[in-house]
Amino acid sequence: MQKKTKSLLTELDDLFLSKDKTHFVESKATNLIQSAINLLTFIKENFTRDEADELERRLINSIRAHDGSKFTRGIKRIKNKGTE
Repeated sequence: MQKKTKSLLTELDDLFLSKDKTHFVESKATNLIQSAINLLTFIKENFTRDEADELERRLINSIRAHDGSKFTRGIKRIKNKGTE
């Protein structure tokens, strides 16, 4: 009889999730929020005010709508505008 083996990371994830789901959600949310803040800061420093405002709006709407393509369209629009 052959034993099924799990990777160490899978076992740790299972252990962690079953022990404290709220801690997992808090940790992921904290990391995500900080990443979003860093991204918005980068956008504001590297794009015009109008472009930054549009990208910020699109980022928030993409998250709300669960549709990343909304943000991607904004980036493509800015790229195309720069090549004209």
